[in-house]
Amino acid sequence: MADAIALPQNPPISISTKFLRLIPGVALLAAIGFAGKLLEKNINFYAKSHHWTFPNIEYVLWAILLGLAISNIFGVAEIFKPGVATYEFWLKAGIVLLGSRFLLGDVWKLGGVSLLLVFIEIAGSLVFMTFLGRLFGLRPKLTTLLAVGSAVCGVSAIIATKGAIEADDEDSSFAIAAILALGALSLFTFPLIGHALHLSDHAYGAWAGLAVDNTAEATAAGALFSDSAAKLAVLVKTTRNALIGFVVLAYAIYWASRGQAQAVTNKAAFLWQKFPKFVLGFLLVSVLATVGFFTKDQNTNLANLSRWAFLLTFAGVGLRTNFREMRQQGLRPFAVGFIGEIAIAAFTLALVIGADRLFHL
Repeated sequence: MADAIALPQNPPISISTKFLRLIPGVALLAAIGFAGKLLEKNINFYAKSHHWTFPNIEYVLWAILLGLAISNIFGVAEIFKPGVATYEFWLKAGIVLLGSRFLLGDVWKLGGVSLLLVFIEIAGSLVFMTFLGRLFGLRPKLTTLLAVGSAVCGVSAIIATKGAIEADDEDSSFAIAAILALGALSLFTFPLIGHALHLSDHAYGAWAGLAVDNTAEATAAGALFSDSAAKLAVLVKTTRNALIGFVVLAYAIYWASRGQAQAVTNKAAFLWQKFPKFVLGFLLVSVLATVGFFTKDQNTNLANLSRWAFLLTFAGVGLRTNFREMRQQGLRPFAVGFIGEIAIAAFTLALVIGADRLFHL
């Protein structure tokens, strides 16, 4: 018998090599974020000194616009992509650090009202997006991915649900492209609508947290309105994120009952696997701030670190959004997503205005 031919195997990549691969992309995120800060400061100073009537554009939007310009004009080179992909880590780190600015009593008070709104938003969004998907004749699992992405937490929910219901890669790419495009649109429309309607910081923050799908875009949309709005947007969006496991579990059981997905044998383990762990980090830091574990200077430093983490996140939002790639995904998922997002935005806006009058957000 002929000797077996040994196939060459790629050596495992060391941790130090993986770390080094992240440096170019993280440096790009930092450079874009810092450039956004400089643009905000210098353009506003120049306009003021020359008595121009110029809108005060926050560094958040400058960082996103710079990222969008690089991504859609030049593209993102392969050497930068591993580091750029860390924008989600910076987002989660920023949210955890932001917990230092919330006393536990504030989290409980705001969380109680927001939790009721979140339940209503999730139920309404799931039902309406499922109806739209069937109306437009989308594939059932694509409809599920769009519904979960719109109702819970955008791309993260789509990725979590894809594996649970064994959806095709094509369906998940369609859903992700639609959610990303609509998330980018919300950054430009939500602040304008909020100012036009003279919403309070808390009302606008609650609306952004309820209606914007991805956590990064919800945080940015809040920050474009005000610092207080950004805080509440993060809290409401974090409440939505915390429910992802229950929604994905329900769909996993549904598709398994139809013989089109693997059955869930351990529901508790499934929920823990899908639960976003950074939510626990946010609550832990909030508890520590409540009991006075941090000094005033330490709280200030943690808040500043949170802003820098978000700055890298916002640069990543722009860099990962490529409109040419999105156009290749087809029109029907975008049509369903566009109509659904407008309806959800209007529905949640009515919810927030009503809650503001009743509970004085």
